[in-house]
Amino acid sequence: MGHLNLPPSKRNPRQWKLLDFISALFFALVLLFFLLVFTPLGDSMAASGRQALLVSTSDPKQRHRLVALLEQGHHHHQPIEACPADSVDHMPCEDPRRNSQLSREMNSYRERHCPLPDEMPLCLIPPPPGYKIPVQWPESLHKIWHSNMPHNKIADRKGHQGWMKEQGPYFIFPGGGTMFPDGAGPYIEKLGQYIPITGGTIRTALDMGCGVASFGGSLLSEGILTLSFAPRDSHKAQIQFALERGVPAFVLMLGTRRLPFPAFAFDFIHCSRCLIPFTAYNATYFIEVDRLLRPGGYLVISGPPVQWPKQDKEWADLQAVARALCYELIAVDGNTVIWKKPDSCIPNQNEFGIELCDESNNPSYAWYFKLKKCVTKTSSVNGEYAIGTIPKWPDRLITAPSRALVMRNGIDLFMADTRRWARRVTYYKNNLNVKLGTSAVRNVMDMNAFFGGFAAALKSDPVWVMNVVPARKPLTLDVIYDRGLIGVYHDWCEPFSTYPRSYDLIHVAGIESLIKLPGSSKSRCNLVDLMVEIDRMLRPEGTVVIRDSPEVIEKVARMAHAVRWTATINNKEPESHGRENILVATKTFWQLTSSSS
Repeated sequence: MGHLNLPPSKRNPRQWKLLDFISALFFALVLLFFLLVFTPLGDSMAASGRQALLVSTSDPKQRHRLVALLEQGHHHHQPIEACPADSVDHMPCEDPRRNSQLSREMNSYRERHCPLPDEMPLCLIPPPPGYKIPVQWPESLHKIWHSNMPHNKIADRKGHQGWMKEQGPYFIFPGGGTMFPDGAGPYIEKLGQYIPITGGTIRTALDMGCGVASFGGSLLSEGILTLSFAPRDSHKAQIQFALERGVPAFVLMLGTRRLPFPAFAFDFIHCSRCLIPFTAYNATYFIEVDRLLRPGGYLVISGPPVQWPKQDKEWADLQAVARALCYELIAVDGNTVIWKKPDSCIPNQNEFGIELCDESNNPSYAWYFKLKKCVTKTSSVNGEYAIGTIPKWPDRLITAPSRALVMRNGIDLFMADTRRWARRVTYYKNNLNVKLGTSAVRNVMDMNAFFGGFAAALKSDPVWVMNVVPARKPLTLDVIYDRGLIGVYHDWCEPFSTYPRSYDLIHVAGIESLIKLPGSSKSRCNLVDLMVEIDRMLRPEGTVVIRDSPEVIEKVARMAHAVRWTATINNKEPESHGRENILVATKTFWQLTSSSS
C-alpha cells in the first residue's frame, strides 16, 4: 500500500496508461468487428473457423450443430477435416492414453472402453506418410509394405523367432511364432497327428493372442478359417500386421467380459504362448473357452504352463480343470497339450467350485456381458451343433443349421436368404462392377450379416468376410458359425475394434436400421458418425456397398461427399422385391498435406 504516500503527480501516469490501453482495446475490437462483418477478410476467417469446427470437439454443441448440418446436406463448403498426423493408427475404444487410467483388475483396462460420441473428434483418419495401396493377396501373406505400418518393434524383438523382418521396402513374414520359430507349417503338421486338420471336420478356429497370425494364415490352405485376436499391446500393432497380410483378425482382450461370440462357435481353439491365466479366478477363463468351443471340438495350448519349468502347480491346475469339465486328454507333446471337449458333461467335484449355469443363462448373449463362473450346459442350446453331427465343410455352408430355428420359419428363411444373396452378389459383380472376385478385394466386412448369406455367396472368391451381427438385432451369429463362417457381435453406435485401413470392401444392407432403436423410428446415434467410422475402417481406394430405401440412400450419398468418397446410386436387382437403391462408393486416396497436419 506504499503508493498512498506518493505525491499525486507520480500517481497519474500509471492510471492514465491503463485507461488509454482499455480505450484502445475497445476501439480495436470495434474496428475488428467492422472488418469481419463488412469485408472479405471476415469470410476467409469464417471458412477457416468452419474447418476448425470440424475437428474441434471441445464444445459438444458445436459438434451437434455440425452433425445436423451434414445430415441436412449443408456441407458444400468442404469435406470433413483430416484428423491430426499422430492419429493414423487411432482406435477410439482401444486408446492406450485413455484406457491406461482404468482398473487393472482382470485386465479390464485393456478391454474395449469407448468414449461418448461427444468426446470423439469428428475428423477423417489420414493414412501415414508414404502409404501405398496394400500388396494383393496371396502375396500379402508373405510380404507387406513397410511404409504402411512402419512399426519395427516386432521385427526387432521377435525377428529371431521368425515372426517378421524388414527387407528393402517390405516387411516379410517367414511364418514363425514364439512356439514355432521354424514356421507354422511343421507345427501344424505335428498337430495333424492328433487332430483332423484336413478333410473338412474342422472349419472354424479361434487363435487367442495370435502374434502376427502366421498360425491362422497357414491354416487357410487347409480350408480352416481362423479368427485371430490379440489386445492392443506392447508388440505394436500385431493385429494391424495380420489384417494387412489379409488374415482374419480382430482386436480383443480376454478380461472381465465374455468374448463377443455365440456359444459353441469354434471347432478348434488354439493358444500358443497366449499367456492367458486359464485357471485364475476359479478357472473363469477356461470356462469362457469352454462356452465358445463346440462339443467334440479341440483345445490346444502350447507354451506355459504345459510341462514348463517352475510352473508345476499351474500345469497341475490346468489339467485338473480340464478333468473337471470331462475333457478327453488326446496328447501331451513337449510343451503342447491337446484336449477334446465332450458332447456333454456334469462337472465332477472340483476345487474350483465349477457348477452348471442355471436355465436363465443365455450362453450366446455376449455383448458387454460379464464373465460367468458357471459352465454352459449343452442341453441349454437347442439344435445339432456338435462336431460329427454337423456336415463337413463345404457342405455345411449351404445346409440350414437347426439353430436357424431361433427365428420363426427359420429353415425356410435361411434357404430364401441364401438364394437371395447369390442373386444379389452376381448382380454386384456383373452390373455394378464391384471388384469382388478380383485380387483387389481380400478383407471384406458385412456390417449387418443376419444369416451370413452375403458371405456365403462369396465362397469361391479369394476373400474372407467379417460377419457382424448387430447386438440389438436377433442373435443369429450362431447360424453363421454353424455354416462355417466367422463374425462378431457389435453395436454400430460405437466404433469397431479394428485398426484404420483394415478392409477392402464394406457391405451394409439396411444402414439406417443399425442406428435406430429396434421397432422404432428414433435414432440412438447418427449416420454421420457411422459414415466416419466406415471410412476409418476402409482402405484408401476401398469400396463401400450400401443398400437401403431411396430416401436413406439419398441422405447417405450427400454424406459420402463429406467423407471424400466418390459415389453412384444404382437400381436394385430387377428380381428383388421392396423399395431399395444401392450406393456404390470408392474412398479416395488422399494424403495429409503439410499445412493440414
